[in-house]
Amino acid sequence: MQTHEIVRRFTEHFVKAGHTSVPSASLILDDPNLLFVNAGMVQFKPYFLGDVPAPYPRATSIQKCVRTGDIDEVGRTTRHNTFFQMAGNFSFGDYFKAGAIEHAWNLVTGDLASGGFGFDPDRIWVTVYQDDDEAIALWKKIAGLPEERIQRRGGKDNYWDMGVPGPGGPCSEIYYDRGPEYGREGGPEADEDRYLEIWNLVFMQDERGELSPKLGHPPVGTLPSKNIDTGMGVERVAYLLQGVANVYETDLVRPVIAQAEALSGRRYGASPEDDTRFRVIADHARSGVMIIGDGVTPSNEGRGYVLRRLLRRIVRSARLLGVTQPVLRAFAEVVRDEMSPTYPELVTDFERISAVVEAEEEAFLSTLTAGSRIFDSAVAETKKAGGLVLPGDRAFQLHDTYGFPIDLTLEMAAEQGLEVDQDRFTALMQEQRSRAKADAASRKVGHGDASVYRAVLDNHGITEFLGYTDLAAEGTIVGLLVDGQPVPAAPEGSSVEVVLNRTPFYAEAGGQQADTGELRSGSFTIRVDDVQSPVAGLRVHRGVVTNGTATVDSPVVAEIDVARRASISRAHTGTHLVHAGVRGALGTSAAQAGSLNAPGRLRFDFTSPSGAVTPTQLAEVEGEINAVLQQNREVEAYETSMDEAKRLGAMMLFGEKYGDRVRVVDMGDYSRELCGGTHVGRTGEIGLIKVLSEGSIGSGVRRVEALVGLDAFDHMSKEHLLVSQLAEQLKAKPEDLPERINGLVERLRDAERDLEKHRAEAVLASAGTLAEQAEDLDGVSVVAVEAPAGLGGNDLRNLASDVRGRLGSKPGVVALFSTDGAKVAFVVATTAAARDKGLAAGTLIPAFAPAVGGRGGGKPDLAQGGGTDPSGVGAAIQKLREAVRG
Repeated sequence: MQTHEIVRRFTEHFVKAGHTSVPSASLILDDPNLLFVNAGMVQFKPYFLGDVPAPYPRATSIQKCVRTGDIDEVGRTTRHNTFFQMAGNFSFGDYFKAGAIEHAWNLVTGDLASGGFGFDPDRIWVTVYQDDDEAIALWKKIAGLPEERIQRRGGKDNYWDMGVPGPGGPCSEIYYDRGPEYGREGGPEADEDRYLEIWNLVFMQDERGELSPKLGHPPVGTLPSKNIDTGMGVERVAYLLQGVANVYETDLVRPVIAQAEALSGRRYGASPEDDTRFRVIADHARSGVMIIGDGVTPSNEGRGYVLRRLLRRIVRSARLLGVTQPVLRAFAEVVRDEMSPTYPELVTDFERISAVVEAEEEAFLSTLTAGSRIFDSAVAETKKAGGLVLPGDRAFQLHDTYGFPIDLTLEMAAEQGLEVDQDRFTALMQEQRSRAKADAASRKVGHGDASVYRAVLDNHGITEFLGYTDLAAEGTIVGLLVDGQPVPAAPEGSSVEVVLNRTPFYAEAGGQQADTGELRSGSFTIRVDDVQSPVAGLRVHRGVVTNGTATVDSPVVAEIDVARRASISRAHTGTHLVHAGVRGALGTSAAQAGSLNAPGRLRFDFTSPSGAVTPTQLAEVEGEINAVLQQNREVEAYETSMDEAKRLGAMMLFGEKYGDRVRVVDMGDYSRELCGGTHVGRTGEIGLIKVLSEGSIGSGVRRVEALVGLDAFDHMSKEHLLVSQLAEQLKAKPEDLPERINGLVERLRDAERDLEKHRAEAVLASAGTLAEQAEDLDGVSVVAVEAPAGLGGNDLRNLASDVRGRLGSKPGVVALFSTDGAKVAFVVATTAAARDKGLAAGTLIPAFAPAVGGRGGGKPDLAQGGGTDPSGVGAAIQKLREAVRG
């Protein structure tokens, strides 16, 4: 049974059972606890937590997932994958254990003709949470499973949560017995290779805190209702139903390996080492394409770093298979062809995906060259010292700085007859991981603090947003918080959070800054400084009670700062125009990667795998979007279905979660995007857009910053005044200023070079005089003096070398000091004859450097350093003399 058929059967089974089919969410959701979506329930988490009411009682989805904790194990085993598809069915306060077990059993063991998977019921085993007698009874009653094929397991195996604060609960897992040729008897407790888990049924009822019930810690609360969350591994079911040995040999993955075979001339199954490389390529190619498809670009942190690591492991594995030409696009094409029946956006967005992988491969190949030079140097140093083990520090440097995976370093070292200090490398990696975990923990946001907002939501419902049409409105305070806790009243001077039943205030979202303004009643006033939405559907006004005492249930007039709102709306509409202009100039690979819409200014981030936008392109974009302003196009906002929005070609932002009904902001055939922000009525209201800059903010991501409206006009007015002043000062026309200024800069550089030359000549001219001042100390000619002040390290070094040369072949030591404010620079130089007597420059410095509060070092013939106590120069010279005599 082909994978796409498995997906179809799963979806149809649950749709027939009254479930709403929900599309897969993006791999990137606005969840501070997750780099990537790693389970089918993630997009439904607000429903499980009760943050917002579920729009349907039952749902089913095929969710794309990425788990990155075992990247290093991928390929070495046949069980670890980074990308996979999780088929799931969900109940939000509807059916519970009995329904979940019945739905799963009917699909797993149902005959093929009726739409089931046709697994032999006699080869099915299940596990349950250690004290879940109810689940055991249901498995016996519904499925007829005998006692011996139901096993109890502890929280580590049969309690599920996301690894972070959030929903969870006991679970029951379904296993398939692959047969005695795959391992020993005894069920999942005995051998999880023979007994393969295919489906996990989570009876979601708890809310976990920082410590997990998996480890015996009690939940911090109970969810508002009992729910069902299940996850069936599509790839695992596929390789069982397709009769292959593992996921890498299934219909959607094996073609990637076939492409690697074609490029390398080697065959999968011929060598364990090569098989590992083939599997790495197959797994990472799918993960990389799907991650890029959802808007991530390679970088050195977060999601981008994970993606970079995946792509570079593909290139490295191909190299180890003997492939030297670029490979990433070829593998991406196979993934596109195999996965597009389920994910058609891989076809429409392939230009951008291929641009990203090609740019990353090109960058890595150059890095590989640079890293190889560092590796060769480390090998040479190790062999010169007579060692047989490459230091772990150098292996870590190659990994951390140059992106060399450790197995590549191991392979290259083996070719040179060396081993690698893996213990030291592992220790350094562990230190790095610990730092990363500590950083992640410090930034982790749990769900405990949201309980007070959820309580307001449960009691009063969502906040009605009126801000698209109203700038002021009457409302009622339904929630009042001080220091995060609900209070009945708050006196003057209190910092408060206010929830209204209806409001015109826009909460910060989608790059648009929040509204500010006032909440007024007959007896108090609240200044609103910020508006946030900590729980979906709720708008929380944050500010200060400026007079009177604010109380719950009080009616208020909510009025926003109209000038600020108008300025932000101009910026937000301008961002849409910049997006359309950049995309028109660069193609579909230029996708929005972030934005800021603030009063009078905007910032627009976008992917650009091909590199910088040229000044000419940027000027053309600026001219084009200002022409759209002049056309004074209507800016129309309307709600429609997601399918209709797609048909209209509306732009959708990566990582955003959209419902069945979406809001489209339309500027005719120039710009059409899904957006929940506020905008002007016609483009002419913006007035002017002035692009200030364009530059890189990370690998493959660029940023445009611009001013809008009066802010843009003021900026251009100041620039015009500056140009006029320069033109008058230089007696030139404005258009001639660049050439005139370039000429001035060149003349200045020439003058500086001449000055430097004369200064160096003047310094060196004193060498003869200094050499004549040499004193004889026990047969050693010593020049230890304070040179002219303000000499830098290079000048002092050149002077000391020149003086040393004038001492001839006799033993000689030159020590020169130069002060500059509170700093001291010094250089020591020795002749060959002095070094023969044991006088090395580097070993003389510790004798006198403390006198000037400094330190230094260097080679036997020349050493230098610095200090912070100019008053100690005389004492330092005396210490040097004593050291020479000694």
